[in-house]
Order: sequence, then C-alpha cells, then structure tokens
Amino acid sequence: MRALAVEDDPRILRDLSAALASAGFRVETCRDGEEAWFLGDTEDYDLIVLDLGLPRMDGLAVLKRWRAGGREMPVLVLTARGAWTERVEGIDAGADDYLPKPFHMEELVARARSLVRRAAGRGAATQQVGALAIDANRMTASLRGVPLALSPLEYRLLAYLVLHRDRVVAPTELLEHLYGDDDAREANALEALVARLRRKLGAGVIGTRRGFGYFLESADR
Repeated sequence: MRALAVEDDPRILRDLSAALASAGFRVETCRDGEEAWFLGDTEDYDLIVLDLGLPRMDGLAVLKRWRAGGREMPVLVLTARGAWTERVEGIDAGADDYLPKPFHMEELVARARSLVRRAAGRGAATQQVGALAIDANRMTASLRGVPLALSPLEYRLLAYLVLHRDRVVAPTELLEHLYGDDDAREANALEALVARLRRKLGAGVIGTRRGFGYFLESADR
C-alpha cells in the first residue's frame, strides 16, 4: 500500500513514517501544505495522513482543494487542535477519520489499515478469498489453513491483489503501490516477484490477463 505522510514536525514525521512502514505501507513524506497538495493531486495513494498545522498552506485548505478537484483517496487528519468544532470542520471538508495529538502509533496504524480496507469495500481485518486468507493486523497469509512464508514484498503484493480482487490490476499500478523510489521499478522486477509468489501459492491462485495485468483466479469473477 502506498501512503503519504504530511507533517511539519520532523520527529513526529520520522516516527509516523517508521510506524506505517512497519505495517506494510510504502511511505512517502512531505512537510508543507503546497507540496502535499501537489503530491495528492498528481499521485495515487492508498492513504494520506495529513497534519492540519502546516506551513505554506493549511492542511484544511489542502484537503478542501483535493476534494474539490475530485481526489477521493482516504485521508486521516492529525491535529493538535482540540475543539470539537474544528474536528467537525475537518470531517465536513472531506476527512475520512480524525486523530488528535498526542496519539499512540498503534491506534494510528489500526485506523490507517481500516481506512484502506473500507476504501476498497473490505471491512474485516481478515480477508478470505477461496482457500486463501490474509490477516492485515498480523500481516500474515495462509492457504488451506497452512501459513505461507512470504517476504514483506510478496505479502504486500498478495494483500493488494486480495483487496482489489474484483478486477484485473495493471502492472503499472502494482509498481506504483509496491515499490519505493529507491527500488527497482521495472516490469521484469514485478514479473520475477509474481513468479516467486506463484511458486509458493501453487497453480490456480494468481492469474494473468495478457496485456492487462494480474488477478486472483480463486476470486469470484
């Protein structure tokens, strides 16, 4: 999952980025409102964590501009502002969830995972597709009840396909959502990753629609 963390406090941003990364997100960061607006307007994210007290453009203004421009990615708002009226204003502006500072990173991660699942139309933390099961809280997968030994990247690929199991997922989309800027983001790297995962899953789980992308064969299509 691809996440953008927007926070002007470098310590909080560092801790936030580390917590999301440990939860399986591929995290990008920025520290001011203008850059946040540009990234959210031009890039596709599974989640944005947005502080309201930002330099150059207030977080609430950033959020309003995203929503006015038709951007519908889940947004979790962070703020040190305590008044309930300001929380209502944030939600009315298009926030999907609201977390006041100070907060526990465990709660933030739980809310982040929930927002991503809900955005994909999947409410439960454990997703079952045929004989395949994914536990988002534990970041584990099993097939016919047998745990799978997956690398973090293999897990992220499988979890993404499970969340989007009702459609064929294009390779370009997977590259954007799985790989960081410092990683290999070439089609052959993705093909090698899919091949490794298929060897662990066996036949009849990940299918290919040539020229379009990948899908879960065990899903109802």
